[in-house]
Amino acid sequence: MIVQTFEVGEDEEGMRLDRWFKRRMPMLSLSHLNKIVRTGEVRVDGARVKTATRLAKGQSVRIPPLKLDAPVALVREISPTDLRALQDMILYEDRDLLVLDKPFGLAVQGGSGMTRHIDGMLASMPNERGDRPMLVHRLDRDTSGVLLVAKTRSIAADLGEIFRSRQARKIYWALVEGVPKPAQGRISLYLAKGDGMGPARPARRDEEAHGKLEKMRIARHGDEDARHSVTYYAIVDKVAPRLTWLSLKPITGRTHQLRAHAEAIGHPIIGDPKYGAMPGNDPRRNDPLRTIPDAVERKLHLLARRLVLPHPAGGTLDATAPLPEHMRRSFDMFGFNVKRHDPIENAPE
Repeated sequence: MIVQTFEVGEDEEGMRLDRWFKRRMPMLSLSHLNKIVRTGEVRVDGARVKTATRLAKGQSVRIPPLKLDAPVALVREISPTDLRALQDMILYEDRDLLVLDKPFGLAVQGGSGMTRHIDGMLASMPNERGDRPMLVHRLDRDTSGVLLVAKTRSIAADLGEIFRSRQARKIYWALVEGVPKPAQGRISLYLAKGDGMGPARPARRDEEAHGKLEKMRIARHGDEDARHSVTYYAIVDKVAPRLTWLSLKPITGRTHQLRAHAEAIGHPIIGDPKYGAMPGNDPRRNDPLRTIPDAVERKLHLLARRLVLPHPAGGTLDATAPLPEHMRRSFDMFGFNVKRHDPIENAPE
């Protein structure tokens, strides 16, 4: 085993170091990578780096001798089943990108014990050079709707910058308990990982993939790891005082932001196992008028409905996802019309 040096290719411009390793050395475990980066054994142009460091074309990556214990079988083969499933999800496609309608219950990225997820399934769609499409953003496993995928590394970098600069406009639909007041408003809170009972540890990818990511808590400005989050919301329709069809426009993109915000204003999203249970001494929990009918499926009623952003090749990408089946049945049950005007369209950018 010897020290090796690799040059960053043109199609790897802007790629995070951990993603670069995953692509070049898929058999290297994340824990091993974190260790050799932390100890300075990995160098980029001779300098110490972090796993989140973004690489530039032509840079030299120094890699120490590695012991790859993982079997070669970890590299996914092209699966006709995965390919058909992805093709069925396509809402829009062009030479640069894909827009998928992610179904409820399918994880975007995998982890320990997670055998099927969008990121892995994308290996079934390589281009003529063998490069696979890349995720641009993520949705929670139980959130349905619009998911953007880039076909090339350069387009992924362009789209990543569009998201980071908040040029992307995202609209979500949710069914929530009760009726928020006022009918339109702005939620501005600091969020941090943990339950407020001590410092939060970083969540593992397998926890996130299995829906076990630590619950976000309301924090104060200045608290450790606290990050500001802003969401605009508007009532589209309601069955007062039981439940509301809410349209949400997140300005920031924090973990579980919409779910935590809905709970914070006292109107958790229906079917949310993590943020849907208010304290037992909360009078809202015991209000019989807010009881959700048993016929409503206890699945997360949250849809990434629409995504609007500048297309890297020019023009505007505007994609809309239909209701997932469990939300469609709930909408039918309460007589909600998806063609109804959505007042969030007029909310601030």
